[in-house]
Amino acid sequence: MPASTRVLLPGLLAALVATGAAAQTPPSAPPLQGVLNLTASASVEVPRDVLVLTFAATRDGAEPAAVQAELKRALDAALAEARKAAQPGQIDVSTGNFTLHPRYAPKGGIAGWQGRAEMVVQGRDVDGIGRLAGRITTMSVAGVAQRLSRDAQRRVEGEVVAQAIERFRAQAGDVARLFGYQGYTLREVTVSTGSDGERPLPMMRAEAMAASADAPLPVEPGKGTVTATVSGSVQMK
Repeated sequence: MPASTRVLLPGLLAALVATGAAAQTPPSAPPLQGVLNLTASASVEVPRDVLVLTFAATRDGAEPAAVQAELKRALDAALAEARKAAQPGQIDVSTGNFTLHPRYAPKGGIAGWQGRAEMVVQGRDVDGIGRLAGRITTMSVAGVAQRLSRDAQRRVEGEVVAQAIERFRAQAGDVARLFGYQGYTLREVTVSTGSDGERPLPMMRAEAMAASADAPLPVEPGKGTVTATVSGSVQMK
C-alpha cells in the first residue's frame, strides 16, 4: 500500500466518525416564543362547622408507675362519659397525647415525675359538645378550636374553582393583548384546592363553656376560607 494512503486513513476515519456523530445528534429545539406562565386564585369564606375540644389531665408524683396509673384512671373516666354522647360526624371522641417525663431537682437528680393525658372531642353538634364538656370531671378543657368539615369545603369547591379559572382566562387574554397578540391557546394547566386549618379560640371561652353543662356554648362560628389556584402556561398567538 502506498505511504500516502497509510497517512490519510487515520484522518479519514476521524472525519467519518465525526460526521456520523453529527448525523445522530438531534437538532436543538428552537426557543419558545410567546409562551406566558400565569397563576390565578380565588377564595370563598364559609362558616366553620366543626368544634374541636381538647381535654387534659396532669398529675405529679414520686413514682412514674403511680403517675401513669392516675392519668389512666382520669382518662378512662372521661372516655366512658364521652362515649355515651358519641355520634359519628356529630360528636367524635379520640385519645390524644399521653406523656410522662421526669422532674429534675435544682442540684440534679430526679425529684419526681410529671405526666399529661389528653382526650379530643370534635364534631358538628356544638350544643351537644358543650353539654358534654360540663359532665367531664376528671379532665379540664385545655383547648378550643374550630375548623371546616370536608363536606363544607366540597359544597363551595366548584364555585371557587370556577372563579379561579375565569380569572386565569381573563388574565391570559389581557396580557396577550398588551403584548400585541390577538389571543392565546392553553399549553398546560393545573388546578388545586384547599382550606385553612384549625383556628384556636381564646381559652376564656373554654373556661366559660366548662362551667355549666346546660348553658349554650359561648362560641360564635368563625369563617373558614376555601381557596382554588390555577397555574399553567398559554401560547399567545
